[in-house]
Amino acid sequence: MAKKIIGTITTYAGREHAYLRGHQIKVLAVFKGAAAPDHDPDDGFGVATTDDEVERLGGLDANDRVEVVPWLESESRFSFVSSDPRVIDLAAFADPRTND
Repeated sequence: MAKKIIGTITTYAGREHAYLRGHQIKVLAVFKGAAAPDHDPDDGFGVATTDDEVERLGGLDANDRVEVVPWLESESRFSFVSSDPRVIDLAAFADPRTND
């Protein structure tokens, strides 16, 4: 059985989105191949909002981005504002080559 991805709560550990560093975030979607160095955003990419869709698109790899929302401690809820970090910058998926 594949590892749960959508809905996972983890910590952001990257540098690209400095305002998220060290914060708990929740994964809402996966953007397949959107972090590849040669990716042209005008070419599009697969978007998965369920774990079944992620699996059908080939699972996670280091070239994926994820849509995430941070936990707002003062509001006791997740933010409505999302960001799109690289999947490898999330603590739970630091090595996305292993998908189980």
